[in-house]
Amino acid sequence: MPSGAVRWRVRVEGDKRQRVTLTVAPDHPQFREYYYAARKGIQLPAPEETKASSIRGSVGWLVELYAAAMDGMVKDGAMAEATQHQRGVFLDWLRAEVGEYKALMPQCELVKLRDKKTATPGAADNFIKAVRAMYSWGCDRGHVSANPATGIAKLNRDGKGATAWTVADLKQYREKHPPGTMAHLALTLFMFTACRISDVVLLGRGNEIQRKGVTWLDFQPVKKGAKRVRIPMLPPLFAATRASTIVGKTYLLTAHGRPFASSTAFDNRFRSWVISAGFVDDDGKATRSSHGIRKAAGELLALEGASQYQIMAVHGHASPKTSQIYTDGVDRDELAAVAMSLLSGMDW
Repeated sequence: MPSGAVRWRVRVEGDKRQRVTLTVAPDHPQFREYYYAARKGIQLPAPEETKASSIRGSVGWLVELYAAAMDGMVKDGAMAEATQHQRGVFLDWLRAEVGEYKALMPQCELVKLRDKKTATPGAADNFIKAVRAMYSWGCDRGHVSANPATGIAKLNRDGKGATAWTVADLKQYREKHPPGTMAHLALTLFMFTACRISDVVLLGRGNEIQRKGVTWLDFQPVKKGAKRVRIPMLPPLFAATRASTIVGKTYLLTAHGRPFASSTAFDNRFRSWVISAGFVDDDGKATRSSHGIRKAAGELLALEGASQYQIMAVHGHASPKTSQIYTDGVDRDELAAVAMSLLSGMDW
């Protein structure tokens, strides 16, 4: 499917136009039963999960409780779906590794698990971050008496994060994905809104407002604590949103003209566009990300003279410290230029 999900469909015997979607995959032990039922036009319901619950008081038990709590947080708007997904992946791995341990596991065991991911320090740190959040939640509710993830140092200490796109990168991508394509619209949205992937999938004409004859975008970022963003739509962005022949609830649509089911689904699609544009490593993985465009936008704004507080307004940052990473280098360059100009009149 365009979202990256896989569906298995079977043609009904004697009627090639009719298809039945299977509720199990070919590796399921009951696949043959479901397949032959579908051939006769019968869709059997999905089988009930047989996975046993974890032992009460174990790590797996705590993961289950927190997973259910995250579902509620997402429904209440207290947690972004992307955060739930990321934490869920890491906590499922934790459960698979040490699910039967007592819930209050030794810190040294957590460090051992973190060290299994040293090849990807960012993932290692995010794993500890997810575990720390779970134990913090558990402590507040009396499920555990301490947080073993507290105090575990980061592996990724350079703080650089995603690779910022260069002007050459942006040009290379646009040469592969010309105006009128959904891939081009995605890049343009990221570049001229500097928004996160969790926000870009929600933006649409419903976010447009008029101010003194100029079209602006007005939206509240999904990330908890982020400030509301209101920015004018520059001509390249306005033109890109009008280039598509299909108009939907959101600017970005699947191949079937529907909004993407989630930011994760869109991220899978965007990575495929990045790879097709030539940004790929030896393992076939994308070497650029959507967040790298957000960083590029911040750096370009700083280079063009935008202040720290102006970048805050565009990026939706609540703290000046977050936007300072974009202005620090530029400010220092300007200060150095002024300082060196003082020496220009010296008789050497």
